[in-house]
Amino acid sequence: MVPGPWATVGQFLAARFPTVSDWPGRLQSGKVLDAQFQAVNTDSLCHPGASLWYWREPPTEPRVPFELDVLYQDEYLVAVDKPHFLPVTPGGRYLEETVLVRLQRMLGRQSLAPVHRLDLETAGVVLFAVVPEVRGLYQALFRDHLVEKTYEAIALWPANLSFPHLARCRIQERLGAQFMQMEIVPGEPNAETLIEVIRGRAGCLSHFRLTPRNGRKHQLRVQLSGLGMPILGDRIYPDLMPPSGVAPDYSNPLQLLARAVSFIDPISGQQRCFVSRRQLAALTCSETPRLGLNPLFSVD
Repeated sequence: MVPGPWATVGQFLAARFPTVSDWPGRLQSGKVLDAQFQAVNTDSLCHPGASLWYWREPPTEPRVPFELDVLYQDEYLVAVDKPHFLPVTPGGRYLEETVLVRLQRMLGRQSLAPVHRLDLETAGVVLFAVVPEVRGLYQALFRDHLVEKTYEAIALWPANLSFPHLARCRIQERLGAQFMQMEIVPGEPNAETLIEVIRGRAGCLSHFRLTPRNGRKHQLRVQLSGLGMPILGDRIYPDLMPPSGVAPDYSNPLQLLARAVSFIDPISGQQRCFVSRRQLAALTCSETPRLGLNPLFSVD
């Protein structure tokens, strides 16, 4: 605490942090501690130079209205089916509404930790280590490219592009105002993805299978955008759209799904394959005028 005309801790906090209105309640509930981590109260004496610790009170987060599903669980590994719009770990404005926090509460295991990540906007399979001792073993599979990952996406099939197509390029993070974006630059390729058609035809929105052979930030999104076929619902590629300031448009998710991961389990030696049960959202004919595209089919 800095020197000043305050006799009590309550007076000091009210004067130094006038925008916080609930100091009396925090003090009463023991959420302000001294340097010895003992609770102080409103009438505790104010000693200049003393240290205080308090819990930050984040605003109430609106619930993301989608549920995650547990696909598999044993003593070392958990595989979950993540919905769109739910981030994997806390960060930014998301603290409680994350896969990690929901899963810890669902399974009663605070030691859970993600083995890899998916973008907030992407749905599908995510793996979690149950105990810290094994997390590195599973992370090494991704680092050493020993995991086969399969994604699906809905995008426009450019008339000048045939499939299957092997996309190879060099990706790096874009500097400046559009720091969230990655970009394709000249140089030795560091991102490779096999793109195949599941259903569709040239000139129409089509259903694609994507098999990345490595993992870069936003790799699939930037590669497809670079080919002139940005993924339906993408708010970052090709153009970074500003935050709306309101709740996300839950009716318009990014049409990208982490369909499956498969690998040899480093502990049991068994072949593992976890497959998402989710489907990409339906594309109806009523959306055609807004999109300016010709949908070939609906994805149910």
